[in-house]
Amino acid sequence: MPRTCDRGPDVAVSIGSLSLLTRSISEDSLRRYVHFASENCIQELLSASDSSRFGNGNDGWKILTLDNGVEISKRRSGSLHTFRSRWLLKSVSPQQFITVANAIDAAKQWDSDLVEAKYIKDLEDNLSIIRLRFGENSKPLFRNREFIVYERRETMEDGTLVVAVASLPKEIAAGLHPKQNNSIRGLLLQSGWVVEKLEDDSCMVTYVVQLDPAGWLPKCFVNRLNTKLVMIIENLRKLAQACPTNGDT
Repeated sequence: MPRTCDRGPDVAVSIGSLSLLTRSISEDSLRRYVHFASENCIQELLSASDSSRFGNGNDGWKILTLDNGVEISKRRSGSLHTFRSRWLLKSVSPQQFITVANAIDAAKQWDSDLVEAKYIKDLEDNLSIIRLRFGENSKPLFRNREFIVYERRETMEDGTLVVAVASLPKEIAAGLHPKQNNSIRGLLLQSGWVVEKLEDDSCMVTYVVQLDPAGWLPKCFVNRLNTKLVMIIENLRKLAQACPTNGDT
C-alpha cells in the first residue's frame, strides 16, 4: 500500500520491555521506543483521514458540526472520545500548512491556551521530544497542565504529510523533564496531522486528538474539545494563507 511506513527491525521494541524503561533510559532506547510507538499513531491517523468523508458511516465517527467546509466529529475510545477535524484549504500547499503547524515558536498564535512550547531533545531530523505547558489562565480542560510528547514527521509514498504527536510514558517523561510542582501532567494519547495534496496547490487537512488531561474534570469539559478545535482551525487557516509560498520547493 502506498501509505505504509516501515519501522524496520532496528526499532522493534516489545511491549513488555516498556517496564524496563527507567529514568536512566539511553538515547538509543528512547529512539527505538518512540519509533515503535509512533508507528501505530501514524497508521491510526491515516485511517482516520481515509474514512468516509460524507455523512455518518459505519466507522464509528459521529459528525458534530459540518459548517463552511469544516467537519468536526468524534468517536468513542474507551471512557474518552477521539476528536477529528477535517477541512479543505484552498490555494494552500501541504508545505505551507505544515510550516505553520510545526512552527513551535509560533504555536501560541494558533493555540491561545498554550503558555510555552519547547524542544527537549532532537532524536533524529524528523523525531523530537517536546514539552507543552498550559498556564493558570488557560481554559479548564488545559489549566495548569503540561505534556511531554514525541513528534514524528513523515512523508508517505504518495506525498501525504503526516505529523504524529503523543505523550511519552510517565516514567520516561519524568527522566527527561521533572514535573513542576504547580503543574499537572496530562496525557496526549493520540494526536496529529494528515495533510493530503490536492489539485490547484490546495490540500485536505485532517487533525485528530485524544487526550487525558489528568486530575478531576467534569466530563462535559473533556468532551467539548470540538469548541477548541474550531478556534484552532480558524487560526491555522489564517496563518497558512499568509505563509509565503517561495519556500515550498
